[in-house]
Amino acid sequence: MKKYIISLLICLSANVFSFAQTVSAPDSLMGATVLSKRTDAAMQKWRENRFGQFIHWGLYAVPGGQWKGKNYPTSAEWLKNDAGISAAEYAELVHQFNPQKYNPAEWARIAKNMGVKYVILTTKHHEGFCLWPSKFTDFSIASTPYKKDLLMPFVKAYQKEGIDVYFYYSILDWHNPDYRSVINNEEDQKAYERYFTYVKNQLKELITTYPDIKGLWFDGQWEASYKKNYKMGYELEQYCRALKPGIILNNRIRVDAQGHVDHDYKGRHFGDFDGSFERRLPSNVKTLDFDWEACMTVPENQWGYHKIWEGHVKTPYEIQEMLATCTSMGGNFVLNFGPQPDGTIRAYEQDLARNVGAWMKINSAAIYGCDNAGLDKQDWGYFTQKPGDDKLYMIVFNIPISKTLKLKLPEKTTIADNSLLTDSHKKFRIEKAYGNEYYLHLGDGKFAQPFVITLQLKKD
Repeated sequence: MKKYIISLLICLSANVFSFAQTVSAPDSLMGATVLSKRTDAAMQKWRENRFGQFIHWGLYAVPGGQWKGKNYPTSAEWLKNDAGISAAEYAELVHQFNPQKYNPAEWARIAKNMGVKYVILTTKHHEGFCLWPSKFTDFSIASTPYKKDLLMPFVKAYQKEGIDVYFYYSILDWHNPDYRSVINNEEDQKAYERYFTYVKNQLKELITTYPDIKGLWFDGQWEASYKKNYKMGYELEQYCRALKPGIILNNRIRVDAQGHVDHDYKGRHFGDFDGSFERRLPSNVKTLDFDWEACMTVPENQWGYHKIWEGHVKTPYEIQEMLATCTSMGGNFVLNFGPQPDGTIRAYEQDLARNVGAWMKINSAAIYGCDNAGLDKQDWGYFTQKPGDDKLYMIVFNIPISKTLKLKLPEKTTIADNSLLTDSHKKFRIEKAYGNEYYLHLGDGKFAQPFVITLQLKKD
């Protein structure tokens, strides 16, 4: 019977993954299944989007990082854990969640104007609360004073603005009585198996009720219980792909038998892309041989709404540079927002989105559809290029005192033309130096913000 089930899963995997190099069969350690970048249209669209939005929203927005008069500076969505709140007491927050000012059309407008092409929404975070009226639990929006489904209007509003929608789902669950962080005995194992059935039921519910979503973003796979039941992760991946062929899944859906998370025992990332760059960017490398995205918070470490932001809060220029950095290395950049309990978005986040969006409106050609250009990074900024194109983008953030930008192009390549991206009539003097090095002189040009120069290349 076991051999039959495994054979069936292998056949299913082969059909679903026809667009990528995959293992012919899961090895004994249940390693990664997608062994090269997917080349299908859905994944190519994800790749070309480059800029995304993350939204962390749930019951944790109500206390906003504070409990019984005490402020907890750690991530607001971890308040139950950090403040040691019992499941029963925390569940009472369901009666206070009533986002009367929730306007998904306004959220989508803000996102559209910021320039994002996809969004990830937390449908269920570690707290276990569901933003949709799930028929498998009463710990959902249906039990709140608001009562109405939050997801369907969200999906419709964002799609109307041309933004692809992805759902976040936490495997870890502090509310479900069958969830176990560790497996100590047979009773724990049986409870965890019941919980896994609950997870599958909810994922089917999300995929079938909201069929237009493009993918799922998993989290919470690091606990000992999931590591012990590593085969469940493999089963879950195959289950989601069978329900929605072409679905895009992040690497946190899986672990292997040796307890590796994010990547398997051979260093291969799970799922379709690596989402483990959280509040950090990869090292300065020319390119990575797998798809990836970096997710960033606006304050130093707040995902869900926190009443008090402490520490460094990022500026529009910092966000623009992070986006350029990721694009220049062939990855995506995702910026997080934490809506308030009434359904509105913090004023600073709105201002940030407006300023980033103003820059994107005139410079997005150097971001959307662009990739690593295969050139050495320079101190002045970043190179990007659309695959197969002979146009090179220079995204300039740091102007040297000399106002001269150093370039090193591939061999047998010259510069046929150049201009400011926002003004094709604005040209710069190019001076050839040693070998294939050039100097681009900015002259007396005045630049109030980061800018983009286009170079038309020509093969000798």
